[in-house]
Amino acid sequence: MQEDIKTRLVEVAGELFGERGYEAVGVREICQQATANVAAVNYHFGDKRGLYVACLRHAQSCRVDDLLLPLPADMPAAEKLRHFIRGMLESKLDPTRPQWHLELMLREMGRPTDACSEIVEDYIRPMAESLAEIMQGLLPGDQWNRQTWMIGFSIIAQVLFYHVNQPVVRLLMGPDGFETLSLDVITDHITRFSLAAIGQGPPVDRNDPSDVAAPQSHK
Repeated sequence: MQEDIKTRLVEVAGELFGERGYEAVGVREICQQATANVAAVNYHFGDKRGLYVACLRHAQSCRVDDLLLPLPADMPAAEKLRHFIRGMLESKLDPTRPQWHLELMLREMGRPTDACSEIVEDYIRPMAESLAEIMQGLLPGDQWNRQTWMIGFSIIAQVLFYHVNQPVVRLLMGPDGFETLSLDVITDHITRFSLAAIGQGPPVDRNDPSDVAAPQSHK
C-alpha cells in the first residue's frame, strides 16, 4: 500500500513538474491529485525537493541498466558502439514511457536546479564513461581529451534527436516515411554515420535501395 502511494506521488508529481516546473507546483496539489495525505511526501521523500529528485531519477533511470553492464572482452569495438546506441534508443523511444519523462528532463537540462548535479553524477556520467570505454577501442591514443568528449557528445546528440524531435521528423518525412524509421534502421544509421566520421567505417551510402522516404511539402 505504501509503495502504491509512493509510486502515485512520483507519477503525479513528475507530470506536474514536467508541465509547469518545480516552483510552480505545490505539495498540496500533488497530494490532491495522487489521493494521498500531505504527510506522505515527508514520509517517503523528506520534502518537496526530495520528491522532485525522485521524479528525475525515475525519468532518467528508465531502462538504462543494460547500458552499464560489462560487454564481452572479445566483442569488436564497433559492435559495442552499436549495442550502446541501440540500448539508448530502446530506452528513449520506448512507447510505454510517459511523456512527462521527456518533458521533465528537458526542463531540468534547460533550466537546471540544484538537483542536476546529482542526476549527472549518478546516471549521466556512468553512461558517458561507458561510451568513453567503447570509444577508446575505436580512437587512437589513450587520452580522453576535448575532441573525444565532443565525438561522444555528437553520438549522444544523434540518439536524442530521434527522441526529442519525433513530431518534427514525422512532419518532414510524412507518416509513411516516419514509419520506416525502425529501431534497427536508426541504430544502423547512427552507428555507420559515427564510425565513418571517425575514420573507422566506410562513407555512408545515401543510395540505399530500401530508402523510399521523400521530403514532404505542404506548400
